[in-house]
Amino acid sequence: MANQTTKPDTNAPAPTELPAALDDADLASASILVVDDNEQNLELLLAYLESLECELRVAHDGVEAVAAVETSPPDLILLDVMMPRMSGFQVCAKLKSDPRTREIPIVMVTALNEVGDIERAIESGADDFLTKPVHRLELVTRAKSLLRVRLLRRQLEAALQKMKKMKGEQ
Repeated sequence: MANQTTKPDTNAPAPTELPAALDDADLASASILVVDDNEQNLELLLAYLESLECELRVAHDGVEAVAAVETSPPDLILLDVMMPRMSGFQVCAKLKSDPRTREIPIVMVTALNEVGDIERAIESGADDFLTKPVHRLELVTRAKSLLRVRLLRRQLEAALQKMKKMKGEQ
């Protein structure tokens, strides 16, 4: 059987374009809350994330992180585990138990690397886990991916709301 080449169907609809939320430029509208009690770690994470060109906010402990999320929910949280006043595990569990904040992706960033620590992070609701020392490429790639998922979820929710509204008007 000979290979056949097919001509493109000029009447076929144009391929659908990717949603705007997948463009790096649209990630600029996103915000990331970086939580760590160590100033050097904060500076390093912020330097690594600069390439995303989104809003970067900082909290220095768990209590400050919860307050920052309540004031203005970010699109992604990078959360250290071992902190004074409230651990990252406690912050994560608190945010994931609240319907207003449970959809915010949380990446635990910690020097802990035992299997039990990873299990505890997952049990507290973490969406991802990075071990210190953090590699720049891994951090940026995961942050970008989680931000895109967050933005796509928002677009989906908006479209569903619009459809419900249109259905109600009929």
